[in-house]
Amino acid sequence: MAIAKCRFSGQPLHQTFIDLGMSPLANAYLTAEQLNNAEKFYPLHAYVSEDTLLVQLEQFETPDHIFSDYAYFSSYSVSWLKHAKAYTEMVVEKFGFNHNNQVIEIASNDGYLLQYFLEKGIPVLGIEPAANIAKVAEDKGIPSINKFFGVETAKELVTQGKLADLLIGNNVLAHVPDLNDFIAGMKLILKPNGILTMEFPHILQLLQQNQFDTIYHEHFSYFSFLTIEKVFAAHNLQLFDVEELPTHGGSLRIYAKHDYAVHLSISQRVRHLKAKEIAAGLHRIETYMTFGEKVKETKHKLLNFLLTVKAEGKSIVGYGAPAKGNTLLNYCGIAKDFIDYTVDCNPYKQGLFLPGTHIPIFEPEKIRETKPDYLLILPWNLKEEIMEQMAFIGEWGGQFVVPIPEVKIYPSPIPDRVLIAP
Repeated sequence: MAIAKCRFSGQPLHQTFIDLGMSPLANAYLTAEQLNNAEKFYPLHAYVSEDTLLVQLEQFETPDHIFSDYAYFSSYSVSWLKHAKAYTEMVVEKFGFNHNNQVIEIASNDGYLLQYFLEKGIPVLGIEPAANIAKVAEDKGIPSINKFFGVETAKELVTQGKLADLLIGNNVLAHVPDLNDFIAGMKLILKPNGILTMEFPHILQLLQQNQFDTIYHEHFSYFSFLTIEKVFAAHNLQLFDVEELPTHGGSLRIYAKHDYAVHLSISQRVRHLKAKEIAAGLHRIETYMTFGEKVKETKHKLLNFLLTVKAEGKSIVGYGAPAKGNTLLNYCGIAKDFIDYTVDCNPYKQGLFLPGTHIPIFEPEKIRETKPDYLLILPWNLKEEIMEQMAFIGEWGGQFVVPIPEVKIYPSPIPDRVLIAP
């Protein structure tokens, strides 16, 4: 069997970060007709590179297979739309972008972000590999190119005179199998004094908050600031600022420029975050080696809770059908014997079934009909938004369950007090 290699340095990978067993693609939702067909399961085994400390998965399916027809639409999260709008206001005020500037977003999804720049009269262009999602953005009046991004696409844009004053990539970097090609492409389409911002989950939070369910096949890489700074520097791009964000359980927003651009100085936040990561041991491979035992403990606690509840004759349903939920359920072996069904606001997921576990997905109104005792929140990063939406489960004594970083039960209406499950 061929040995996996670091997608940045090319060095062989030997050290395990976490082995979550065999799992289907997290966004490979099933129709009723597919339930009796064989499903493909792949190793969900993350390694850590000894030379770069980049945490990564092997590639088993092409991005074209994973992303060409995608089920994730950003606009179905109210809190994410607020986040996108706040970013737009901030970056326009901070850097003075106007109708003379070009904003380009890579993995622009359904136009959830670019719509706010468009409202300000700023020219936008989205690059989105999923044809079904790109069409939704086009229908909103947002120019979108249906392509995967890399050097080849960047060269086409340069030929057309499409260069970015502001280049954006939110929650896309982890999805890139050819990291060097992707960043080289960004280097090409960024104007000499252009600014690049990217957001991605911070591996420091993954480690400290036990967020193992954010590991799935569509996420090829997991980054610290120390590592991503090296990756960008190898392509003559300099990180000059960074923000720590609460989104997706804890993310980074990095700001980059060409290394020859002298109009922007290095922020104190860069120095502070590097010191914070070093204090947490992210510069040492030993820090990454103990994660697996912590994950096993979480699995056992969740299963114990579910077994206890079912033995009491209580009903449990899920809220959400996110990729992270599918990692959690498949790794823990939680299927319809524990979870009756799940619900999701995204109509593109309703009527389908979760991969591997075959749990059916309904619209949220189903919860009022069946009045479950417990609502397991699978997109735990949106728990406040979901608890507010679903507070009515308190009418029959229903309670919320949040599985990460450990199993916690929240009565509804939400009190100040949190009950920790045994």
